[in-house]
Amino acid sequence: MPVPVQECIELCLGCHRVCLETVAYLAAGGQPAEVSHIRLLFNCAEICQTSASLLRGAADLTGRTCVACAEVCERCARYCDGFGADLQLRACADACRRCAAACRRQAALAA
Repeated sequence: MPVPVQECIELCLGCHRVCLETVAYLAAGGQPAEVSHIRLLFNCAEICQTSASLLRGAADLTGRTCVACAEVCERCARYCDGFGADLQLRACADACRRCAAACRRQAALAA
């Protein structure tokens, strides 16, 4: 598997993990969150997991999936940025941005 593809898979899986950790953090009272924000984090985790899975073998679908993943990750990063210096939400925003950048690169290669 080419290195950029493997890197994108790893970033997607890392973002998936951090988004789920952030949901648990928010549910435990780490910061106040609305249902729509929890849903965004879950959606981000799901699209990241789906993108990683498709990058492993469904080449004809990766471009469109990576575009969607990058968009959801950027939305999630903007949401997490709203919490300022909170370490968990900062880690989530950073993971989302790294994943979005890698997915945009993969989408461009697939086009």
